[in-house]
Amino acid sequence: MKKRLGFVGIVVENRKKSAGLVNQVLTEFGNLIYGRMGIPHLEEDHSVITLIVRATTDEVGSLTGKLGQIEGVSVKSAMTSK
Repeated sequence: MKKRLGFVGIVVENRKKSAGLVNQVLTEFGNLIYGRMGIPHLEEDHSVITLIVRATTDEVGSLTGKLGQIEGVSVKSAMTSK
């Protein structure tokens, strides 16, 4: 499969509870990640993370699947068509 450029958007609703698990998954898939931006909302204990990735659809599916299994984490992704 061909690697494509894309993004993964992650919303973490309980930073104190979920941030460690999210970071473990991101470390596991670090070879796919070209850029990462995280914006914490400390007053609400939420955060938003955006990743720029270069990966196959299977790799992105594996990454988003693992993230989506973490309680309080929502994930969306989009990839280039070519």
